[in-house]
Amino acid sequence: MQQRENVRNIAIIAHVDHGKTTLVDAMLWQSGLFRQNESVPERIMDSIDLEREKGITIMAKNTAITYRGVHINIVDTPGHADFGSEVERTLTLVDGVLLLVDAAEGPLPQTRFVLKKALEASLPPIVVINKIDRSDARPAAVLDEVYDLFIDLEATEDQLEFPVLYTNARSGTATAKLGEPGRSLEPLFETILATVPAPRFDPATGLQFRGAMLDWDDYVGRLVIGRIFNGRVRQAERVGVVHRDGSVEFAKVTVLYGYEGLKRIEIAEASAGDLVAIAGIDSIEIGETVADAETPLALPLIRIDEPTVSMLFSANVSPFAGKEGRFVTSPQLRERLMKEKRINVGIRVEETDSPDTFRVSGRGELQLAILIEMMRREGFELEVGKPTIITRQEAGQTLEPMEYLVIDVPEEHIGAVTQKIGPRRGAMAKMVNHGTGRVRLEYRIPARGLIGYRTEFLTDTRGTGLLNHLFDGWDVWQGDIAHRHSGALVADRAGRTTAYAIDNLQARGVMFVGPGLDVYEGMIVGENARDNDMDVNIAKEKKLTNMRASTADDAAKLTPPRLMNLEQSLEWIGEDELLEVTPRSLRLRKRSLSGRRRF
Repeated sequence: MQQRENVRNIAIIAHVDHGKTTLVDAMLWQSGLFRQNESVPERIMDSIDLEREKGITIMAKNTAITYRGVHINIVDTPGHADFGSEVERTLTLVDGVLLLVDAAEGPLPQTRFVLKKALEASLPPIVVINKIDRSDARPAAVLDEVYDLFIDLEATEDQLEFPVLYTNARSGTATAKLGEPGRSLEPLFETILATVPAPRFDPATGLQFRGAMLDWDDYVGRLVIGRIFNGRVRQAERVGVVHRDGSVEFAKVTVLYGYEGLKRIEIAEASAGDLVAIAGIDSIEIGETVADAETPLALPLIRIDEPTVSMLFSANVSPFAGKEGRFVTSPQLRERLMKEKRINVGIRVEETDSPDTFRVSGRGELQLAILIEMMRREGFELEVGKPTIITRQEAGQTLEPMEYLVIDVPEEHIGAVTQKIGPRRGAMAKMVNHGTGRVRLEYRIPARGLIGYRTEFLTDTRGTGLLNHLFDGWDVWQGDIAHRHSGALVADRAGRTTAYAIDNLQARGVMFVGPGLDVYEGMIVGENARDNDMDVNIAKEKKLTNMRASTADDAAKLTPPRLMNLEQSLEWIGEDELLEVTPRSLRLRKRSLSGRRRF
């Protein structure tokens, strides 16, 4: 085996909001990639609008810098468990990982998940303890927790000999010793060159390139992004695509792209160890191999963890269908979902008995909510059902997915949290009090027990709590879990909501709509204070009379309606309800719109 000393491939892995993308920003600046006066947005790697709004990385992306003549390919990975398939794919591209841990929060569930995947792939880690400037930073204790995590995950002796750096990503400094203030990220670059091995390849083997990501370019069409493991590839070269079933299809490389900074640049050829994008190959799935046309040899396929949550997506058939969206038919919905399935291996799409309904499965509610949000921004109208967990049968028993739940809350909210987790079948595994006024609670809980809990949790903890969870295997069905204790207020006729009607209905529960809004029969307009559904006339108008009374014309005092976002709406709906999603509106409705059919 030979090595390419002038190339390094590294992935940055961490939990949500521990500073991955900010650190990549600093690395790009200090590599001399931008001019001093160049205008560059913060978190430049978060190029999708949704990523900037939510402050999380959704899609893995790669960039490249050059340091002391060595080309360093950096892959920025998502930190949320629902996008774990992105992490699993990107780890096949690299030879080492940068594990980022918050100096105050320490290792959290997703830290455990990404590290476990990296250790299984035998990738050498570099541990970076970030945010050492925080007032509640405890870097020494966090380093001990990291060692405990490595031991818990059965790391080998070599993997335990990892280098440790302390960074402040926002100011772009790194140091190997806590007592010495950092001046730049040079210690980090030096550690990468010393720790991450150079790509190894077999000079006797022909081309072997595995696709890990798919992209689209309006000029050249479909792009396959991945790593060349052996051999070399040139523009206009004829190659063989080895599919999952072993069949070989031939194609031509029309354009070959390499990476320099944030730009894709056209190159004539690339060799083993390079991360490249290839255009011209239309029929390839993620994980399949592009090989030498004469002797096509496949690389091992990428194995992705199974989905745990599914939802039914269908074309919008409500009375307001087609008024706000551009794509409203079931063939358009089907085409969009099939495109997502090809690009995102973490999503599974299946046909159902109905031609306009599809079952979409993923890692969690957030992953499916992000897909729905992207589709509505593209102009789609659709209806989705309540998220349901996927079960499996083994030895005559029904097994359900379990989650490892870590909650970080101020001490005064412990009672409210434990009171809610008990009925959801959560079993406490650990409770840690760091003496900082906050307590960490760890539970093992069924995945369905978490559906609808996040909003309640934020309310109970006044927005001060942190809730993180991670797939933790399968277990025997844990018993029934109550979903929602309140019923719905349902409009009994089409019309426009009035302040007069809302004023009279406020005593019945919480309203979801304000005055002057068009509604249809079967649309949910509020939450009933009791556990049954109630049909209401929310379009009732005040009758005009010629009689005067001292209280007749009192102004209606309306409480502002509860406006729910997409995730909150998905958590709220029940089995017999749907969420209507359009580019401009989110509407809750009953599956059966007519009141006579429901009662």
